[in-house]
Amino acid sequence: MRAAMIGALAGAVLAGSAGAGPVAHPEAEKQALALAEQAIALRSVQGPGNQTPEVAALYKSALVAGGFAAQDIAITPLGDTAYLIARWPGSDPTLKPLVISGHMDVVEAKPADWKRDPFKPVVENGYLFGRGATDMKLDGTIAIATLIELKRQGYTPRRSIVIEFSGDEEAAMRTSARIADALPDAELVLNIDGGGGVLNEQTGAPEYFTWQGAEKTYADFELTVTNAGGHSSAPRKDNAIDQLAAALLRIQGHPFKPELSDLTRAYFAQAAKYEDPRTGAAMRAFAADPADKRAIAILSANPATVGKIGTTCVVTLINGGHALNALPQRATANINCRIFPGHKPAEIMAELQAVAAEPAVTFKDVTEGSVANDASPMRPDFVAAVNKAMAAAYPGVPVFPSMASGASDSMWFRYHHVPSYGASPVFIKDSDDFSHGLNERTPIAAIAPAIVYYLSLIPDLSK
Repeated sequence: MRAAMIGALAGAVLAGSAGAGPVAHPEAEKQALALAEQAIALRSVQGPGNQTPEVAALYKSALVAGGFAAQDIAITPLGDTAYLIARWPGSDPTLKPLVISGHMDVVEAKPADWKRDPFKPVVENGYLFGRGATDMKLDGTIAIATLIELKRQGYTPRRSIVIEFSGDEEAAMRTSARIADALPDAELVLNIDGGGGVLNEQTGAPEYFTWQGAEKTYADFELTVTNAGGHSSAPRKDNAIDQLAAALLRIQGHPFKPELSDLTRAYFAQAAKYEDPRTGAAMRAFAADPADKRAIAILSANPATVGKIGTTCVVTLINGGHALNALPQRATANINCRIFPGHKPAEIMAELQAVAAEPAVTFKDVTEGSVANDASPMRPDFVAAVNKAMAAAYPGVPVFPSMASGASDSMWFRYHHVPSYGASPVFIKDSDDFSHGLNERTPIAAIAPAIVYYLSLIPDLSK
C-alpha cells in the first residue's frame, strides 16, 4: 500500500510537469522512503545519546546489501559522532572521483513542542514527517537508493563514485573538514544538501529548480572594551558599555557594498519572474546595474533578498558590566557576518574596525567550524548534466543557479579548490519548508522524480 501511495503521488507530480512522465523505479522509490523512515527514527543529535554512528551503520548495511563491497565503505568515529565514506571503483583509476556529499546529523527537536514525535517518522497526507525529513535524511536515502538502482541496472562507472556523509554538519563540522581533507583530488562534488526545486503555493506544480554554485563565508568577530571601572556615583566618559554601544550603532548603520557575480546575476535575472512585481523589478534592475539605488533599497529591506546582494553583519550577542552599582570594567559583543564570495574574513573585520571608529574597541576573529571559500565555476559539463537530468525528471521546468546565504559542507571542498555544487532534486513549497523548525516534512511525491534525476546526472558525470 505504501508503494502504491508513492507511485500515485509521484505520477501526479510528473504528469503535471509535461507529457506522460518518466519511467518509475518502484523498488528504488520504496527503498528510499523505508530507509529514510529508519534513519529519522535514530536521534542523530549532537550530545549525549547521539545516534549518528547508528545512522552510518544503517547506510552501510543498505549499500552492502545493494552491491557495494564492505571493504569499500569506512565508518570513522569522531567524538560522539562518526562519518561515512563509501567508494564505487570506476573502470579508469586515473580519473578523479565524482563525490556525492551529504550529512547524517540533525538539529535538536523537542517532542513536547511538536504535533508528532520528531523521531517517530509518520507518512500522512502525502508527507513524510520527522526531524530530517527535509534536512536531510530523505535526500541522503534517495541518493543511496539511486546508486543501488544503478548497480541493479548493471551500470559501471568509468570515473569512481564516492558517496560520503558527515556527522556534525549541524554543529562544529569537524567530520566535514576531515572528509574534504581525505578527498582533495575529487573532480567535482554534488552536495545533495543544497539547491532544490520550488512548488507553486496554490497548485503544487513545480515552478523552477536552482542549483547552488556558491555560499557565503561564515565569520564571528568578538568586540571587547575594557577599562578600570569605578563607582557608579562618579561616572566617566570612558564607559565600556557606552563605547561599545556607540561602535555597534555605527556598524549597524554601515551598508556593505552591494555586489554581483556571474552566478547571482543569472539568479536575479531568472528568479525575478517568480517574485511580486516590486521585488521582481528590483531584482532585474540590480542584475543590470548593482549600483541602482532604488533596487538596492528594496532588496536590502527584504529579509529574503538582503543576504543575496552582498556581505551582511549583525550583532548576535552582547554582555557587559559586573555589578548594579559599578562602572563596567568590560563589555563584549559578537558580530556575525555572512561574507560574499571573493572576500576574506580579515578584510571584513578590518572594514568593521574602520566603521566602528573607536580605538577602545578591540576586534578578534573567533570563528569556529568555517573557512573562507570562493564560488565554484559555472562548469559547462555540470550545467549541461543538471539541465538534462532536470528535463528528464521535470520536463520544461526552468533551471538556474543560485548562491546560498548559509553554510554547508561545500565550503570545505571549495577550500581545497574542488568545485562543489548544491544539487538536491527535491521539490517543496516554501510554506512547507520547516528545516530546523517544528513539524518538519517533505512530500513523498518528490522521491520518484528525484531518482529519475539522479539516474541521469550521476552517469553523465561519472562516465
